Amino acid sequence: MLTEKDNYLMTLRGETPEWIPRLLIPSPGHAPATAWVGPGFLNARKTPMGGFDIWGVEYVATKETGYMSLPKPGRFILDDICHWRDVIKAPDISHIDWETMAKKDLERVDRTQTSVTATIHVGYFQQLMNFMGFTEGLCAMLEEPDEVMALFEYMNQFYLQICSKVRDYYKPDVWAITDDTATATNPFISVEMYREMIKPFHASEAKFAQEAGIPIDMHDCGRCEDFIEDWRDFGVCAWNPAQTMNDLAGIKKKYGNSLVLEGCWDSSGPAGWPDTSEEVVRAEVRKCIDSFAPGGGFVFWASTYGAPDDEAIKAKARWITEEYDSYGRNFYRK
Repeated sequence: MLTEKDNYLMTLRGETPEWIPRLLIPSPGHAPATAWVGPGFLNARKTPMGGFDIWGVEYVATKETGYMSLPKPGRFILDDICHWRDVIKAPDISHIDWETMAKKDLERVDRTQTSVTATIHVGYFQQLMNFMGFTEGLCAMLEEPDEVMALFEYMNQFYLQICSKVRDYYKPDVWAITDDTATATNPFISVEMYREMIKPFHASEAKFAQEAGIPIDMHDCGRCEDFIEDWRDFGVCAWNPAQTMNDLAGIKKKYGNSLVLEGCWDSSGPAGWPDTSEEVVRAEVRKCIDSFAPGGGFVFWASTYGAPDDEAIKAKARWITEEYDSYGRNFYRK
């Protein structure tokens, strides 16, 4: 019998799956289609409530945000991009036993049922903003591009070492490239700036996957469709969360199954409003599936936002799962 893993990987290969895969969130009685896994040492100093990344940035999270962490306000570690060499220090990884760490990191995944998506870091643009905050970070990109590029090159040399080890020891089924480069209305930077300052580093990491024939999944929130052609240059075949402020219908028409849309869920629409009825939430699930599942090239990923113990949030999550199970998992069998 086809597994959740195999069904998901079929989708990434451009084939029409037997059922609509669901990203990350498993339904009762089913294994997750994929699990995001990265080297454990990268988050050794972080907990669900925050902590520090490997560069020394402090993060905080709250229950009300579903424990999504952000850099601690007023605690940015870099105030002048020209002084980054004094502040940003890559940790020594020469002592790491990669075989033992990979075995431990992968213990939670049944690889016969669930694929492994390798995830390494938040991205070059996003990490710069985490170092400096958006105001100073964006000004640095405009005013001191050479210094920003030098910092990115330094980070890239560190991450390339990790990419090599992850490919060899974790043997991932999918490779993630991550960078949140856009707001809900437009990218933070121009396409030209992306091509010059960020794309080369994304591409250098993607090369590890391309050489091994591993499908590449791009994570970029917001209205970031401007960058799709550039992602395609370094082998991206899937994009999450593919949010609705992008022209998703036009993108699906243009790329078909060669660019898998993971998400397409209108989280700020009726399903996300307070006191939304069960009928509305279920209708939104069907609308999302009907719009983007025909012909394949679609992975369902719908989320509810708020405190995990909020009964209204829990009810919405249950309605979404039930409707996905009854409608989405039978969609291609009609």
